[in-house]
Amino acid sequence: MPTKRPSGLRPATAVGICGTPGTGKKTVAPLVGRLLGLRAVSLNSLAPGGAEEVDPADLRRAFLAAGQREAVVYGHLLPHVLRRGEARLVAVLRCEPSVLRKRLEARGYPAAKVRENVEAELIGVVLDECVRAFGEAAVREYDTTDASPGRVAEAVARDASAPARRVGQWIDWTLGYGSPTTFRSLLEGKGPAAPT
Repeated sequence: MPTKRPSGLRPATAVGICGTPGTGKKTVAPLVGRLLGLRAVSLNSLAPGGAEEVDPADLRRAFLAAGQREAVVYGHLLPHVLRRGEARLVAVLRCEPSVLRKRLEARGYPAAKVRENVEAELIGVVLDECVRAFGEAAVREYDTTDASPGRVAEAVARDASAPARRVGQWIDWTLGYGSPTTFRSLLEGKGPAAPT
């Protein structure tokens, strides 16, 4: 017997934007929304009382209650809030880890949070979560390291308007960090910051 879809969302109407903190979600999502004529909805803004720690099930309920069926939905918890088939495209924003480290430090993140997020980006934690949640066919990566937010937004909007088959390999930042010493330097913020 077929399962009933949860109320609040029609299949494949949202455009999801996800990524490790510091990859550009908050900047790119509103631009994508303008290009597509959709509202940009931050999952963080739906967290009860702006809580930093939130139960994804509570966040999903808040999202469904907000009735944002057609929107650009963004936040690092996206794969824990939307379900497979609820987004026509999930854009995972990526950033070279040494550049991400600088961005997070400039924001004043504590050293432990910088390390945690740099490590997550290095090994592709958010990408993996999105592929598992939405399936490979719905997920695309966009490298924000040197690209302007406008250029990234245009690429996401183009792919959301006429989804094409993903071509090529997923980004693997680890290939640029060839030794354990280079990995440690990146994670500890010491020595060479860029891949060798």
